[in-house]
Amino acid sequence: MFGPLPRTVRLLDAGAGAGALTAAFVSRCCEKRDGIHAIEATLYELDGEILNVLKATMRECERRCAVAGISFTFTIHSADFIQEMSARLAGDLFVKQPPAFDAAIANPPYRKISTDSDERRALRSVGVETSNLYTGFIALIQRLLVPGGQLVGITPRSFCNGPYFRPFREDFLSQLELRRLHVFESRQAAFRDDRVLQENIIFHAVRGLNQPDRILISSSSGEHGSDITEDVFPFAEIVHPHDAEKFIHIPSTANHSTAKEVMDGLRTSLASLGVTVSTGRVVDFRLKAALRKEPEHGTVPLLYPCHFNGGTVHWPRLEARKPNAILVNDETRPWLVPSGIYLLTKRFTSKEERRRLVACLFDPDLVKTEWVGFENHLNYLHASGHGLERTMAVGLYAFLNSTVVDQYFRRFSGHTQVNATDLRTLAYPDRETLQSMGCEVKSLNLSQDDIDELVAKHLHAYQ
Repeated sequence: MFGPLPRTVRLLDAGAGAGALTAAFVSRCCEKRDGIHAIEATLYELDGEILNVLKATMRECERRCAVAGISFTFTIHSADFIQEMSARLAGDLFVKQPPAFDAAIANPPYRKISTDSDERRALRSVGVETSNLYTGFIALIQRLLVPGGQLVGITPRSFCNGPYFRPFREDFLSQLELRRLHVFESRQAAFRDDRVLQENIIFHAVRGLNQPDRILISSSSGEHGSDITEDVFPFAEIVHPHDAEKFIHIPSTANHSTAKEVMDGLRTSLASLGVTVSTGRVVDFRLKAALRKEPEHGTVPLLYPCHFNGGTVHWPRLEARKPNAILVNDETRPWLVPSGIYLLTKRFTSKEERRRLVACLFDPDLVKTEWVGFENHLNYLHASGHGLERTMAVGLYAFLNSTVVDQYFRRFSGHTQVNATDLRTLAYPDRETLQSMGCEVKSLNLSQDDIDELVAKHLHAYQ
């Protein structure tokens, strides 16, 4: 993915592991023979058990470059990249000035970092606010590039959307010009041997202030030797100019592009419909003493994703491992909601599920109760804390369960989590259209084809 490089390339590989990425870079340079005379590689690797392998890989790079007439030198730092570079970029006393690089290649470590961790404090010292090691690595790497310096990284796709990564996206897009994105359609193939179930992307970016007019998007399954499809898109379709969240949309198939065209015609927000979405209030481990496997006197239904049954709630499910009820008392009452018609969505879906967005209706005619608890792994759509009007709720049920919405959601979501923020930022049909859809649905036991046909008919006017 790298573009033209200077005659002497100062290369950074942070989180180098066994050196596979530097070795691939060297191999490419030796094959292309496009004017590179020297490669000065700087590698960071904290795992002491792999350092000997890394050194051996670099010796092999040295040998290959010698055959190709390229000078190759390397320095391996067995140090914490985040701590060291944060200190150097912050200009701490008695610390060396930060180095500068023409190119960086990275597969950084993936791990959440808590707000009070040493890594988080170090990153904050240089103005980086992020919740994962991999985005921390990328944020520091981009600060070490010279103007025009290039970064190619393979990372999870999760930074492309969601509220937690918004500060990182703003930082990334303000310092780097995004030139190419490659997405793997399979969550398993790229890192099968390591049992990583992330959706991964490869990106190529250049240190600079002006995003390109167009960007190359490519995709493959991730299986060895799989076909690569690619297309060029206007940059404004990937990062919408007026999107305060700076979501990075990645169309990977023709269907996803069609879904975007349909959704772009919608202008109604959830708030303007008088509908609110919230995360389920009941955090079960905090109310453990009040949970009950079976309903009993003094309890009300407690709903989990396991209670989803097609379009409606199946309660109780005594064969399930989860509790079915929660006691009503002074401790639990603030976390319950009054009975009514609510639309529920799963916050997490398994890789086996066909849809990323899975919605079902809580109908008080089917589950008789005065109060109900929604567990924290659910989102629920409501009207100011109370139930929704039935036809509106059913129309939203059909819309959110449609293939077109699922494909659109996958454009900008690289993980299996559906946050309340994701549902708030979607555009919706207007109230009249949703109610018309709701009136046509006589049973929630609809096939996917039935749902898609209904939604397509009513959204035709928006295209």
